[in-house]
Amino acid sequence: MNKIEHLGIAVKDLEASNLLFEKLLGAPHYKIEEVFSEGVKTSFFKVGPNKIELLEATHENSPIAKYLDKKGEGIHHIAFEVDDIVLEIERLKAEGFTVLNEIPKKGADNKLVAFVHPKTSNGVLVELCQEIRE
Repeated sequence: MNKIEHLGIAVKDLEASNLLFEKLLGAPHYKIEEVFSEGVKTSFFKVGPNKIELLEATHENSPIAKYLDKKGEGIHHIAFEVDDIVLEIERLKAEGFTVLNEIPKKGADNKLVAFVHPKTSNGVLVELCQEIRE
């Protein structure tokens, strides 16, 4: 894992949260994107080398909606940049982690993504991110 790619924060209202985080971070979001396969609308902020991803559910059965119902708003996941997501999935499985996505899928911000189950990482949902290479 190269670096923390972003922190994901589950929010109930993306528009209101964008205004809040713009005030907090002193910078506007640079991208809003919907990931239909996950039932989520995302908004990205960048402050220095760091990124924050806000996540709003687009329907009541999405993973974010379920998270919000169970835990409320707050940090949802930590994402790490990797060079080769397929190799990293295999490495983590060999180390005993439960990987939720055996095959990486397209995520937001031009990334291939896969997740590590929080039950095997001290309650933290870990996202692996690899830039999609054209």
